[in-house]
Amino acid sequence: MYSFFVSDLHGSINRYEKLFNIIINEKPESVFIGGDILPSYSFKNSSQTDFNDFVNDYLIKKLLSIKEEMKNEYPDIFIILGNDDLKTEEVDLIKASESGILNYISCKKIELKGFKIYGYSYVPPSPFLLKDWEKYDVSRYVDTGCVSPEEGYRSVKVEDSEMKYSTIKNDLNVLTKDEDLSSTIFLFHTPPYKTNLDRVANDGKFIEHVPLDLYAGSIAIKRFIEERQPLLTLHGHIHESTRLTGSWKDKIGDTYCFNASHDGPELSLIKFNTNNIEDAVRVLI
Repeated sequence: MYSFFVSDLHGSINRYEKLFNIIINEKPESVFIGGDILPSYSFKNSSQTDFNDFVNDYLIKKLLSIKEEMKNEYPDIFIILGNDDLKTEEVDLIKASESGILNYISCKKIELKGFKIYGYSYVPPSPFLLKDWEKYDVSRYVDTGCVSPEEGYRSVKVEDSEMKYSTIKNDLNVLTKDEDLSSTIFLFHTPPYKTNLDRVANDGKFIEHVPLDLYAGSIAIKRFIEERQPLLTLHGHIHESTRLTGSWKDKIGDTYCFNASHDGPELSLIKFNTNNIEDAVRVLI
């Protein structure tokens, strides 16, 4: 299965147009889009985008046009939201998924061509105030400089018990149960903690004399990969990580892990084939 992976496009029309053009030209069988897909919620209805309703007025219209042009060669598109995306946008993505334009897979599983494909949007507590897609990681610990899931802003209300006690660790156990994950692709937003995909530019930064962590990824996801060994995991979230570590990929046991986020203006595109994942390449367009 020849596939593309991108993440953290943040509503950039330039990046999206590059992605759509290469989809039409190279005809991948599947495309994975790993969260933070929309213009930042804090700039909604501002000059950052010409679209008041980015999902319907741009994204879905473009995909409908591409599907009409490509016909039977139109790829399976898998999408999740990320921590900078309002959860209210989920409704329109679910509608698009039901119509067959894309596959919205946050906290869901889809089977395709012998593979199980899971999506998971949540990230551990961050310094940002939007908390729609944040949960405690393995416990109710919050890093220095970060804001707990019980504070901040949410576009969709949740029960107090979910804010206080729900964790990424528990979610993954419920989502996958005791399934064999050897032929599974996981589309995450956050990276596994303290890996090549998880390096934050916090060098020399302190809050009240306490140094900030250089890593912001998920301990739960790292342990999950170590223990369950899926075939491939796809990640984003930490834009500067590849620049700081010098690597957009890692390997945890037998599991390949890729990071498509990027802190430059280009589109960061990872191309891979499920028959030889080790030969995956990353290109900046």
